[in-house]
Amino acid sequence: MAHRRFVYLGIGGVLALVVAMTLTSLDDNLTYYLYPTEAVDQKADFPDGNRFRLAGVVVAGSIQENSGDIAFVVTDGGANVEVVLTGTPPPLFEEGAPVLLEGAWRGQVFQADEALIRHDENYEAPEEGGAYSEG
Repeated sequence: MAHRRFVYLGIGGVLALVVAMTLTSLDDNLTYYLYPTEAVDQKADFPDGNRFRLAGVVVAGSIQENSGDIAFVVTDGGANVEVVLTGTPPPLFEEGAPVLLEGAWRGQVFQADEALIRHDENYEAPEEGGAYSEG
């Protein structure tokens, strides 16, 4: 009987340790995903330097290249957020493109170091004479 209790306590201890380690590592690696309206409303929850993801559409006429960085504005129709993207923009980056950016606030500007173009899961073959023409 004492042996069985010792085994149950050991299993319980190991499970508690695994749960605690999982929760702490999740908290450190969790990256939030917000739209511009949410990001502006929750700015106090993400002080400068706290990373999160920002999703929106690149506003027409807002793209400017400045010494290797790209500055632009993203919107969700409710709020606009100024963005500075360091590094190379992803393929298909253009005005009106839906983007997913990862970075942090730096004052009133979102400083992004990663960017992806968002798209749905539906693939459409190019039109005749498009990117893949038989020849």
